[in-house]
Amino acid sequence: MSILDFIVLLPILAAIAAFAGMPARLSALTGSGLMLLLTGVALALFPEAPRDDAGFAFVADRLIAESPAWSYAVGADGLTMILLLLTALVAFCAAWTSPVSQTGGYYGGCLLIAAGAAGAFVSTDLFFFYAFHELALVPTFLLIGIYGFGEKRAAAWKITIYLGAASLVVLAGLAALVLHHGDGGLTFSIVELQQRAAAAEGGAPAQAWIYLTLLLGFGALVSLFPLHSWAAPAYAAAPTPVAMLHAGVLKKFGIYGLIRVAQPILPEGAAVDWILNLTLLLLLGNILIMGLATIAQRRLEYMVAYSSVMHMGYLFLGLAGGSEIGRQGAIMLMFAHGASIALLFLLCGKMRREIGHTDFDKLGGLAKTVPVMTLLFGIAAFASIGLPGFGNFAGEVLVFFGAFDEMRAGSGVGALQIAAMVAVWGVVISAVYMLRAYRAVFLGEPGGPAPLTDLDLRQRVPAVLLVLALLVAGVAPGLLLQLLDAGPDGAVEATVAAIRACCP
Repeated sequence: MSILDFIVLLPILAAIAAFAGMPARLSALTGSGLMLLLTGVALALFPEAPRDDAGFAFVADRLIAESPAWSYAVGADGLTMILLLLTALVAFCAAWTSPVSQTGGYYGGCLLIAAGAAGAFVSTDLFFFYAFHELALVPTFLLIGIYGFGEKRAAAWKITIYLGAASLVVLAGLAALVLHHGDGGLTFSIVELQQRAAAAEGGAPAQAWIYLTLLLGFGALVSLFPLHSWAAPAYAAAPTPVAMLHAGVLKKFGIYGLIRVAQPILPEGAAVDWILNLTLLLLLGNILIMGLATIAQRRLEYMVAYSSVMHMGYLFLGLAGGSEIGRQGAIMLMFAHGASIALLFLLCGKMRREIGHTDFDKLGGLAKTVPVMTLLFGIAAFASIGLPGFGNFAGEVLVFFGAFDEMRAGSGVGALQIAAMVAVWGVVISAVYMLRAYRAVFLGEPGGPAPLTDLDLRQRVPAVLLVLALLVAGVAPGLLLQLLDAGPDGAVEATVAAIRACCP
């Protein structure tokens, strides 16, 4: 068995233990803790691990059927390892910060979300790539509807309908993709499909429509504008660990699907001009329209939820141009956004549980009574804005460099570069809503009675872990980029050379 099998299996076994009546919190901490430990071991072994022809390490393949070719297959490259680290880290922090009194169903559902996300990231077979994501979605719906806050049932139904429909669109796109590259026999192997795509010629019109289907399906899962309206109500109503896991980890599945499946297997479709222009238009909707909607929010949990939707636009911008620099920026930003949004939901959740609301007009002056929480929220806010020193800044810089990378070859300013220049204003918008929220909640005079206690050890440990992840990714982004460079393409060297060429 591969170490990846154990990383996926451990949270599933822990979930079964929690459902079966074992101590729920202990089961969750044990399962997620071992998942994080094994991920650390895999990261240590990854640089020297043997690779297959496609550059994957820790490969395991169990044939299920020959026609169509269908296997339970796993493998990891640098992208996989980065998202596995994010998944394990957020899963452990979500388990640690969960209320001690919650049931086995609560903890077990959270573990299944983590297991499903990890399984989707390590699968190299389209069937299990899709199936693991669906495994994670089902407990997400149930946990929001059963254990959520406010209008939890309406939010649960909305996210169920939206993401259920998006999953069907993704399924249709994957089926069309398999059929399009079916010469030589149908296969679900992502590696085999990528090899067939590299050898194929022509077919751009057909590829464009298949890519559009996947873009819309994966885009809805990521809350791409205008398919975003499920996200903010769901996150605002969700239990804190569920919001951390879905916004921080599971929502990255859509971007991962574009990077792993859609773009390499449908390269001509992804490069069609009208597809690029449509993508740019939609991502600017995320950055500008949703950014302004975030400014308009008057409750902290809604502001954090809308900000999560807004920042998805930068991930699509990183992929839109097809450059290696932009792709690396999107990957870096996936990790940093996952850690920062999980931290923000952790802190927001504590405030909501103890005070009962997060209305800006009824808060204020909390810095006097909760200094540790004030400091950590400030760090999370600065990271989300993209302040230098945090991983979000490193990712956004690479995304913007990637948008202008093709100009080094002598091309003029095009739609991609114009979109990037407009998207810069999103940084200003982020600063406005985050600093305004910080002032309204923590500074000034108290807006009313607020019996909020400062973070205890149970809440400080996960918060500090997430802060450390953001700082390490920001101060030493090469540690993550080196994982991408461990393959045959020399990605880090290419990025460094391109940045130096852009900024001599």
